[in-house]
Amino acid sequence: MTAELVRGQNHPLPHTRLEIRVTAGAPVLACATLGGAGGTVPGAEWIVHPGAPALPGIEVSRRAAPGLRFHVDLDAMPERVERVHVLLALPEGVGGPDRFGATAAPFAAVTSTDGTEIAGFTLTGLDTESAVVALELYRRRGAWKVRAVGQGYAGGLAELFGDQGLPRAGALAAGIQETAARHLAGAVQAPLPGAPDPAPRAAPQPRAPEPQDRPGTVPAQQPAPQSGTGAGGAVGYAHPGRRASAPPAPPPAAAEPAPGSPPRPVAGDATGWTMDERLYNQVWGMFEDLARTTAAYRGAMDFAESRMDQELDRVLADPRNRVGGAGDSAREAVRARHDQLADRAREALDRDLAQLTAESEVVEPALPPAYARWDSPVWQGYRVPMELPMALRLGDVHLPERPDLRIPMLVRLPLERGLWIDSGRSGSEAALMTDGSRLRGLAMDTAIGLAARLLAVHPPAGFTVQVIDPAGSGAAQLAPLTASGVLDEPPAAGAGGVAAVLAKLTRRVDLVQMAVRAGTPESLPPELDTAEQLLIVNDFPHGFDDRAVTQLRYLADEGPAVGVHLLMVADREDASGYGPVLDPLWRSLLRITPLPDDHLQDPWVGHAWTYESPVVPAGSRVLTDILGQVAEARRSWPH
Repeated sequence: MTAELVRGQNHPLPHTRLEIRVTAGAPVLACATLGGAGGTVPGAEWIVHPGAPALPGIEVSRRAAPGLRFHVDLDAMPERVERVHVLLALPEGVGGPDRFGATAAPFAAVTSTDGTEIAGFTLTGLDTESAVVALELYRRRGAWKVRAVGQGYAGGLAELFGDQGLPRAGALAAGIQETAARHLAGAVQAPLPGAPDPAPRAAPQPRAPEPQDRPGTVPAQQPAPQSGTGAGGAVGYAHPGRRASAPPAPPPAAAEPAPGSPPRPVAGDATGWTMDERLYNQVWGMFEDLARTTAAYRGAMDFAESRMDQELDRVLADPRNRVGGAGDSAREAVRARHDQLADRAREALDRDLAQLTAESEVVEPALPPAYARWDSPVWQGYRVPMELPMALRLGDVHLPERPDLRIPMLVRLPLERGLWIDSGRSGSEAALMTDGSRLRGLAMDTAIGLAARLLAVHPPAGFTVQVIDPAGSGAAQLAPLTASGVLDEPPAAGAGGVAAVLAKLTRRVDLVQMAVRAGTPESLPPELDTAEQLLIVNDFPHGFDDRAVTQLRYLADEGPAVGVHLLMVADREDASGYGPVLDPLWRSLLRITPLPDDHLQDPWVGHAWTYESPVVPAGSRVLTDILGQVAEARRSWPH
C-alpha cells in the first residue's frame, strides 16, 4: 500500500534499489547531494546534477523536464554516505516560471524497480522558492528510510547549497543552471494544461513524455511522470498539446455532425506554432487518450468482477440459497448485474476507440516524412530538408483492446539517448519462435531502416553515419548504406577497426566537451567533423576488448549531449560474461525489438504497449531512392 507522506513524515524503505519519479507543472532539473550523518556534503564532487549525472548508487536525469526519474541503489552507496537529499530546481533564463508558486505543486514518488509505489509526497505550500529539498533518504540503525522534507529556497540552488555548507555555492549553482539551459535550448516548451494557444512565433518547447521501458527489461532513462489511475467515461481531450477551443470549422459543403456527436477530427488540431509541432502534439494527445480510456475500461471491468465475487459470496453465505431454485435465481441475478456493468464499460470503450480511430485516419495521411510510415505517399515527394524536424517516428505502439489502432511512436530530435535493437530470443513469443540467425538479420534490417530515417530528416551536412561490423556478419543488411555512398568510410571490421572508430569518436566527445565547458567552441580543430554522428554497432560484443567496452559505455553516456549517438544491435545474453558492469549501458539505451513485443509502458497509467518496428514494404524502392537523394545532396553540398 502506498504511503502518502506529509512534510516531516518518514517511511521505511523495503528495497534498496529504487526509483524516484517526479512530476511538475513545468520543467525542473534534478540534483542530489550525498552527505554524512550530520547532513554535511563533503564537496561539489558529492553532487549529482545534469552536468555530472551519476555517482556510485545514484543517477539523475540529464535534462530539465516536467517529468524526472532518479535511479537509486542504496547498497552501492559509499559507506560514509548516511543521507541523500533529493533536490529540484527551476531552470533559470529559459523563459519558464521563476518560482514554484507559479506552477502546479510538484509530486515525488518513491517506487521499487518494478514500478510499485512505496511512498508519495506532494510538495505543497511553495511560493517564491525556486529550489527545494524534496526528499531525504537516510540510514538509521543499518536500515534506510525516506523523509518528506519540502524545504524551499527563494535564493535558488545557490542558497540551498550554501545552507548545506558547500563552498563556492553560487558558482556551483550557476554552472548547473548553465548546463540545464544548454540542454533546454533545442527543446520545445510544451503548453501547460488549460493554457491558451500561444501566438505564432518560433520559440523552443519541452519534450512530451515518451514511452518508457517496462520494469524488468531496460530501465528508462527518459523522464517518466507519475503513473495515475484512469478516469471513467469518455475520452477527455485535455492533453497539454490539444486545443482548449473547438477545432476549425469544416468547409461549408461538409455535412454537419449530428447534435451530441463528437467533433469531426481535424489533422493538426493541437497547440503549436507550426504544423509539424501541432501534429506532434496531436499524436501524443492520442497516445494519452488511448492510455486513459483503456485504463478506465480495465478499471470498470475489475470493479464488475470484484462486485460479482462479493455478491456471490453473500449469496452462498445465506443457507436459504444452498438448496432449491432460490440459489440459482440469485446467482443468475448477480451475473446479470455483472454483464450489465461490463456491457456499459465496453460501450464506453468502443465509443472512445471509434473517435480515436477516426482521428487516426485523418492524422496519419497528414504526417510529414519524419513522422510517416514507409508506405506513406509523402515519401514519393521527398526532398532533402534544410532544417531538422522536431521528432522522428521509431515505429508504432498499440494495446490489446484494439490492436489495429496504431499510435506513431515519436521521439524528439536530436536523440537524447541511444537505441538498442534487441536481437535476442528472450523477449516476445514471436522472438522465441524465430530462428536466431533470422532474428539477427531482422534486427539489422531495423537498424538500417532507422539509420536511413535519421539520414533522411537531417540537412545534407548535418548527419554522419559510421558502422562497426567486426565479423562482417551484417554485410547483406548494410548494402543499402554502402551502395548508396552515404557512408564516408566502409564498415570497420576486426578488433583494429573497432579500436580505431571508438578512439576517434571518444576524442571527438572529449574535445567538444572541453570546448563547451570553456565557452570556446571556435577552438575546435578545423578537421573535426561537427555534424551529428551515428555509430551503428553490429554483433556486440564480438571484436570488443575491455578497453573498447569502456569506450562504448562512455559514448553511450556522454555522447548524446555533444552529438554522438549510438545504435546498437546486440543480444544481451552474448554479453552476459561481462556481468553487471554492462548494466549501466543497457539502462542508458532505449530498447526496441525487430518483432512485436509488449516491453514499453506509458508514463501515465503504465500499460504494457506492444511495439512494432517500421517495416519497408516488400518490393518497395523507397529506402534506396531516399538514400540515393541523401547521398547526392551530400556530394553537392559545399564543404
